[in-house]
Amino acid sequence: MIHIRLAEKKDVTSIWEVAEKTWPVSYKDVISAEQIRYMLDLMYSAEKIEAAINDPSQAFWLAEENGKVLGFCGIEHGYPESRVTRIHKLYILPETQGSGIGKILVDHVAKEALKCGCTKLHLNVNKRNTAVGFYQKNGFVTDHEEVLDIGNGYVMDDFVMVKELN
Repeated sequence: MIHIRLAEKKDVTSIWEVAEKTWPVSYKDVISAEQIRYMLDLMYSAEKIEAAINDPSQAFWLAEENGKVLGFCGIEHGYPESRVTRIHKLYILPETQGSGIGKILVDHVAKEALKCGCTKLHLNVNKRNTAVGFYQKNGFVTDHEEVLDIGNGYVMDDFVMVKELN
């Protein structure tokens, strides 16, 4: 049975491990191996993960089974505006994708967002990422497209997707 819990400082390594195992599989046909490494190093240092865990407006929700972290969702309430919860990160171990863990996390985050007075979930997803279909299936719609310069000659070519909560 999947258990969802709030990440603590002791979970930094588990979050990093899921990202390290998931990104090369999820993005191998989307961006170069060099860009994957660059983005992992940029976004998943122990310091960055710990800072997000310690930030009162952010949270990492972990999906566990039998004490093993199978995935996570990093969120921020009130971003980019007060009634929006931003999903910054949502990754599930490749061997457990398709088993419903992502939906469990999205549903949990939606409940938490409503508790905080938020009425919408908001995220970016690479236009070529197969996760676009997952998000659509779970009630997200494309709001607009954007290309973000992330440095080192790399860009993120994304859909910005939203889900209305009620």
